[in-house]
Amino acid sequence: MLEISQLVKRYGHDEPVLKGLDLSVEGNSVVSIVGASGAGKSTLLRCINRLIEPTSGSIKLNGTELSTLKGQALRNARRRIGMVFQGFNLIDRLTVMENVLAGRLGYVTFLQAWRRRFPQEDIERAFQLMERVGIAQYANKRADELSGGERQRVGVVRALMQEPDILLADEPTASLDPVTSEQIMKLMRSLASELSLPVLINIHNVAQARAYTERIVGLRHGRLIFDGPPERFDKAALDQVYGGIEAPDESMAPTPAEENV
Repeated sequence: MLEISQLVKRYGHDEPVLKGLDLSVEGNSVVSIVGASGAGKSTLLRCINRLIEPTSGSIKLNGTELSTLKGQALRNARRRIGMVFQGFNLIDRLTVMENVLAGRLGYVTFLQAWRRRFPQEDIERAFQLMERVGIAQYANKRADELSGGERQRVGVVRALMQEPDILLADEPTASLDPVTSEQIMKLMRSLASELSLPVLINIHNVAQARAYTERIVGLRHGRLIFDGPPERFDKAALDQVYGGIEAPDESMAPTPAEENV
């Protein structure tokens, strides 16, 4: 369970980006974070995994206070937080399998990592997950030979190889075409259910948030404006979160993806 209380993030002397945010995510729920650019969506995810330092407040994951961890304790906590990035963050010259096994770097010695010698059970787990998401046939291909959707699936599997307690996704579909982006959203929803894994997704596409997540959290100027099921995210809620500015793709009904995920 993720529990965030009174989270504040300020850069220098500027106005805080996050202003006393309270949020909890538990079970296998899939939660989307929506809001205009600058609302604090990406900052929130980066505070959770400590890519940036919170200014104040509490972030607990399964009872462990993340905001005060340092050194080895922080590294141990980070390996239980999976992250899927908008830009994939793959090493192009490495194979799909090598990129996937990077998710185990927090669990092996430096020498094992340097030699790329991973335990057999890690390799077997990698094949199982790649088979599940439909990329096992690309195990020995270089990452830069894949399509955008295939590369994002590699990113998802790499995150799952960490055996995370929560999966964070920062605009995971922004670099993809509409059909592929829906396939990725459907995949993450399915994996959350199968693995009993909470998923927190920062997303601009409101239609996809409504279609593929069970709960929508709306941020505006660093504050939580809306928190509820998709059916309650109506025109009035949309106007509150976006301040009357048309939300990205808010009028577009999602097209069912044809590919099985």
